[in-house]
Amino acid sequence: MSADVIKNAYLETEEEFLSMVRKQWDIKPQIASVGSCCLAGVICNGTLYIANAGDSRAVLGRVDKFDKQVKAVQLSDEHNANLESVRDELHSLHPEDPQIVVLKHKVWRVKGIIQVSRSIGDAYLKKQEFNRIPLLPKFRVHEPFHKPILLAEPAVHVQKLYPEDQFLIFASDGLWEHLTNQEAVEIVQNSPRNGIARKLVKAALHEAAKKREMRYSDLKKIDRGVRRHFHDDITVIVLFIGSNLSSGSSLQGPILSIKGGDANT
Repeated sequence: MSADVIKNAYLETEEEFLSMVRKQWDIKPQIASVGSCCLAGVICNGTLYIANAGDSRAVLGRVDKFDKQVKAVQLSDEHNANLESVRDELHSLHPEDPQIVVLKHKVWRVKGIIQVSRSIGDAYLKKQEFNRIPLLPKFRVHEPFHKPILLAEPAVHVQKLYPEDQFLIFASDGLWEHLTNQEAVEIVQNSPRNGIARKLVKAALHEAAKKREMRYSDLKKIDRGVRRHFHDDITVIVLFIGSNLSSGSSLQGPILSIKGGDANT
């Protein structure tokens, strides 16, 4: 296993998806506007690989050797135009385009359309051949482009696992909009493992309701489509590592807690 192997897997997935878009273009052109962030983790021989394209995030829960308290360690780089480093990267990749990032309604967006700078899919921002009618006008870039505006290649973080490393939280940005890294790891550390992903989603929704000065129960009653105005989709996976993985042992795999796609949690 290596970072290059994971990067190649992302790029092959991207090519397969673009190939499907090309085949479906005449009957389903709007598929060119479909895309997704992609966050992946691999543990091999005691080494952890985290790959990310988009604004999802992986956070490690590590117990401090001295005070025995759990600490949050962020393991992924996010690709969101609201980050100055991402805007700088976009400007360096597209020096000929002063409008590569645009501030729109107080939010930085790539070409004024999308916040993420890396993804799988979003073919209309990868290939000029899909930036045309019959794609909906809101997805079309006005001026032609000759190289991908968004990238599919992930940023890969590699590190050795240690006995103090207790669990990993993989989550979409909907969770991190309402919980800090430290709040999330403390919830996991101080709760039963069973259903912990669901508990994180619920904690984030409580915070979303509080920010809108409404009750959690009232937030839950709002229709799914309208809920997007109150919080983003939330997908969470919690993986408990265990000493067998940090030591590179071939014992049985870790415990998983998964909750995805929230809108009805």
